[in-house]
Amino acid sequence: MAQHKSAEKRARQTKKRTAVNRARRTKVRTAVKSLEAAIASGDKAAATAALKKAQPALDKSVGKAVVKKRTASRKLSRLNARVKAMA
Repeated sequence: MAQHKSAEKRARQTKKRTAVNRARRTKVRTAVKSLEAAIASGDKAAATAALKKAQPALDKSVGKAVVKKRTASRKLSRLNARVKAMA
């Protein structure tokens, strides 16, 4: 347990930040999962719409340091390629 005031404050801040980051990460995962489901269903219109929701979610998570920049870029690139490849 923290003994100093500053350490107690850091513990409180960490707890808050962890909760916020967990929520942000969940939003990103949900957006990506809905895109994956749209791709699996074979509906290109739905997949395109889901991609338009997933892209800003991933970009925002990069800005908030929840996901690394290259990881988000790689995910978006691969998902975009899969949407484009749909007939």
